[in-house]
Amino acid sequence: MLSITGITVTYGKSPVLREVSLEVRREEAVAILGRNGVGKTTLLRTIMGLHPVIEGHIVFQDFDVTTAPAYRRARLGMAYVPQGRGIFPYLTVEENLKVAFAALYGRSSRANERLLDYAFELFPALYEIRDRKGGNLSGGQQQQLAIARALVTAPRLLLLDEPTEGLQPSIVQQIREALSRIRYESKIGILIVEQRLDFAWIFADRYYVMHKGQIVDSGFTRDRDPGEIEAMLGV
Repeated sequence: MLSITGITVTYGKSPVLREVSLEVRREEAVAILGRNGVGKTTLLRTIMGLHPVIEGHIVFQDFDVTTAPAYRRARLGMAYVPQGRGIFPYLTVEENLKVAFAALYGRSSRANERLLDYAFELFPALYEIRDRKGGNLSGGQQQQLAIARALVTAPRLLLLDEPTEGLQPSIVQQIREALSRIRYESKIGILIVEQRLDFAWIFADRYYVMHKGQIVDSGFTRDRDPGEIEAMLGV
């Protein structure tokens, strides 16, 4: 589904990503791990088309999207939930979700309504507060809204940047259950930047560890003790 080969990204003349390669298969959950400042967020933004690639290639759904703009990648089926959530504070919950419909052209209103209903089914708390403005939501509610807004675009690949950051355990559990459900019901791939190793090991099939803009370790979560990764990360 997603194949990244040897990409290099710079800020000015300073390299931020150095020959990074990874892949995400259909229905697979992959975690990107690493300490702050190693390039994890830049990697997601580059995949989404928000940073130019100096070298290497990004292939998604059999299309080379290395130089494609973000809107084209979205129409091919990428959806991105950034760190900090990025919701519209002066729009209601329902309006935030409906704004996402503009990302895709030619989809019927009936299809949009089905996806809206599905988002509310996954996150029933959002339905109860659908008329509340985004800026008045708690952190957990905002994160659920950000994920739901990505899902109503009917993505084939979901990119998530620190979706559990600062959230209480009950909300983390709800998010994990919702992501697991849509992963299998919608048959999508998920690439997640995550600091919580316990969450990553329960949710993800495979992992990549980043250090100074490079992939330094990777494998299947089932084959690796998370304690070894903790030692590697120094956490």
